[in-house]
Amino acid sequence: MRGLGDKVVVVAGGGGIGSATVHRLADAGARVLVGDLDGEHALALADAVREAGGQCLGMRLDIGDEGSVRALVDAALNEWGGIDAMHVNAADLQVVHQDSDVLEEPLAVFDQTMRVSLRGHVLCTRAVLPELLRRGGGSLVYTSSDASAFGEPVRPAYAMAKAAIEALMRHVASRWGREHVRANAVAPGLVVTPNMAATLPDELRERALRVVRSTRLGAPHDIASMVAFLVSDEAEWINGQVFSVNGGTLLRT
Repeated sequence: MRGLGDKVVVVAGGGGIGSATVHRLADAGARVLVGDLDGEHALALADAVREAGGQCLGMRLDIGDEGSVRALVDAALNEWGGIDAMHVNAADLQVVHQDSDVLEEPLAVFDQTMRVSLRGHVLCTRAVLPELLRRGGGSLVYTSSDASAFGEPVRPAYAMAKAAIEALMRHVASRWGREHVRANAVAPGLVVTPNMAATLPDELRERALRVVRSTRLGAPHDIASMVAFLVSDEAEWINGQVFSVNGGTLLRT
């Protein structure tokens, strides 16, 4: 893919989709720094990328903590001198199962969802944008979700946070697009990560397959390919857009 070689890309959130994205970017020649709440996972992921011949560093990241986000950005600057792109890809998938409805949901669940899935994205944007501008421009890619548009009877906090991420993305594209900053969002459908594959109920898998306009459910590499494209120079005239990567489950313009 044109325009990924030697780019410095920070990936905030290295589980599932993030892991696949780190490998995809490194395979294309990018220098990647990955941060994850599970610091050991981030380090192991970076080791695996380097063993495969790529350039990657890993560290612990608490995306809801401003100092931790700043440390992530500083680590990339200290190692490579600048940043060309960031993929913000974090959500607390433990509390999402308690995200019931607006009347019954504990406010602690709502607050934690917003801390990770919204505040964290704002913190990443505030930390990396000045570095992209110093570089003469760059790309921000946010992981949203088709949940932002489905209108489900459950998971209101998750859906609200993802819809707000899309609003944040449009703000960044509108405010800094003429300064060569691109911001876009990828909205996955049901993506079966390695951890999910072992626990996904057959009933849910079969129900999802009935509504998808494809022959299979999603895999992390499906999202990683879109992220890599949006980060690359191939996508230099794409700005302010939401891309549903969902096998055709949700059709929207």
